[in-house]
Amino acid sequence: MQLVVRAEKADPPTHSAVCEAAATAVVELLTDPRAAGPDGEWAEPIREWESRRIRKVARRARGVRWPEVQELPGVTVDVNGAQVRAFVPSPVAEVPPQIAKLQVAGLDLPDDEDDPKPPPEPPYAAIALNPGVTITTGKAAAQCGHAAQLLLRQASAADVTAWMEGGLRVHLARDVPWDKCVEHATVAVRDGGFTEVAPGTMTAIAWIVR
Repeated sequence: MQLVVRAEKADPPTHSAVCEAAATAVVELLTDPRAAGPDGEWAEPIREWESRRIRKVARRARGVRWPEVQELPGVTVDVNGAQVRAFVPSPVAEVPPQIAKLQVAGLDLPDDEDDPKPPPEPPYAAIALNPGVTITTGKAAAQCGHAAQLLLRQASAADVTAWMEGGLRVHLARDVPWDKCVEHATVAVRDGGFTEVAPGTMTAIAWIVR
């Protein structure tokens, strides 16, 4: 699955907002009516993708590149000023040229860890990134997307229903005790090791707050 982050030079979004927007875009695409049921136009490529080891690639777009990718099948969200579009999954060799030409490496945006936004009203998905692992914003966005997807697929039916009815809101938890949260998290993301970190590194955890 390709994720494209709008990152204009003049007014770039924050690291946290991009992570939250990426996670939201992923789950909104996966719950879109076009992805549901055997007759949904996106259902087959999503089923094929989820039957394998899931992978996401985050890229950045600015200027005319951003409206160009809006024409491709996917879902765009705006969270706290960060715009991210998630696209219907495809084989790497079949990534549309409008996306393939966008830069992957180097998406590292201003961190707002010292001025975190408060969580929304429950229900929402809480995602925490491993504080012992240093990764770029692009990598973090992909990991948050993984966490949200696993949560959607593996959390209890009651929790997922509540989350969906609440609008699939996502909060990047920046002030939580990581070690304790790992013990109680619903899902954990262990990276495949394609970029930035070693294979098997736990990068993110997630749970639903009701």
